[in-house]
Amino acid sequence: DGDLKFSLESVKKLKELMDENRHINPRMVVSVASYSPCDEKDLPEEFQSVCKREDASMIFERLNLAVQEDDLCEICANAACAGCV
Repeated sequence: DGDLKFSLESVKKLKELMDENRHINPRMVVSVASYSPCDEKDLPEEFQSVCKREDASMIFERLNLAVQEDDLCEICANAACAGCV
């Protein structure tokens, strides 16, 4: 994402965390706008620097979108996560 680079495994973990938050009972869910993966205890360490940025939510959404396709090949995902697409 821009000049930021993250491992594919960490981005996949981020996607899992964000997807889990979206599949909770709708009456109990916090609005997506106020949700932050930074509050998750299982957030990979390499995202801690992102949590300190004002644009963290946008960065996390773009990373999540980069690995949305279930059949996305590892090579394409790596390029997308490295900002080469």
